[in-house]
Amino acid sequence: MTVYHLSTRINSNVPADSLRYDLCIYRMDSERYKNHLINVEQQPFQGNYETQSHMTGNINEPLSTIYIMEMKLYRKTMLHTYCVTPVPFTKMYTLQEFASGKAWSPVKRENPCYFESKGTMKPESQGSEKKQIKITIPERPFIAKEYPIGNPRDPFDKNLIERQIDERLNGFDFPNQIAASVCGPAAFFYCLQKDRPDAYAQAAHELWRYGKTKVGDLIISPGEGCRHPTGLFYYDDGRPKIAGTDWMTLAGLRDSENTVLSFDALDSPVAGITMWQTLTEWFAKAGYEKVFSNVGITQAGVQGIRDLNKYVEQDYKVVTLINDGLLVNSTNKTTLPTHWVVWDGLVTQDSNGYVSLELFSWGKTRNWVKPKKDLRFFINRFFGGVVFKPLK
Repeated sequence: MTVYHLSTRINSNVPADSLRYDLCIYRMDSERYKNHLINVEQQPFQGNYETQSHMTGNINEPLSTIYIMEMKLYRKTMLHTYCVTPVPFTKMYTLQEFASGKAWSPVKRENPCYFESKGTMKPESQGSEKKQIKITIPERPFIAKEYPIGNPRDPFDKNLIERQIDERLNGFDFPNQIAASVCGPAAFFYCLQKDRPDAYAQAAHELWRYGKTKVGDLIISPGEGCRHPTGLFYYDDGRPKIAGTDWMTLAGLRDSENTVLSFDALDSPVAGITMWQTLTEWFAKAGYEKVFSNVGITQAGVQGIRDLNKYVEQDYKVVTLINDGLLVNSTNKTTLPTHWVVWDGLVTQDSNGYVSLELFSWGKTRNWVKPKKDLRFFINRFFGGVVFKPLK
């Protein structure tokens, strides 16, 4: 058990002693219950715009644990104190970053900010005057070339993205790559959304605001092409080929790992292939602990299924590599590894020897295995997987 002293800082041109802050630092569990480390109101800043050093209780958590910071700012005058940020500023940092004084960004706009224009205007009785105040707003990071800002089908429209993120935060919807070849990122973000819905939602918000985010030590910073994708985001009947939130998170993560190929269009299948070493690294950087792996380019066999079934029984995250021909609606006739899925149940056989498995793929958890298929059919399309402890 350890006690930590946590702080952050803001940017402002107002004297620090004229400002106050509310600060809430918490993490949300898989049941969406908030566990607070710090929750204080209208505290004074230090002279360098750093908050007070707030002491936690005795906690037993790794320094890699991700926390969400919410902050409101207040302006103090001679007569009263009023809130200048009615919508809290939010950012995501690890416990280590908070405890070491690194829970802030060198980029000004990525911190809580409050600035006032200075100068005294002449009253109208003295001839009045005009002053020009310039307020710069950075371009929105994600803009689809075929659906620019203002287009009614803009997949990155603010209201649309906020609604999608809210649905994910509350567990009404899950990552779905649909027409994009990003099943590896979909498996990662599904696990993150299930374990830490707050971290998932914050990552999506930060990608929309800044074009980048950091989940633990996992930096997601897609390139120019990914942030300005080409191609049609909708089928002829109006259904989306991929949601804007999924493009930002799934394609954004995959593009961050590509040093040669750019994930800049919906039909970028080569750029979307994820090797198990890369996928394992994503989980590890986000704070997951790997406990087992039997993934490879050859089939893992019956013993591989038994090994993974044991971990499913203990509620571990089991992410496996398969040939998508195993699943319903797939017409793939090969037996090569092509697709990542997440197990949400045990591999079972009925009295006829037919195999069932509840798993996550394409935005849904269900028994995706083709009906009336035996164990041999399953094994020929199963290449093992990687097991992680749930993220706290």
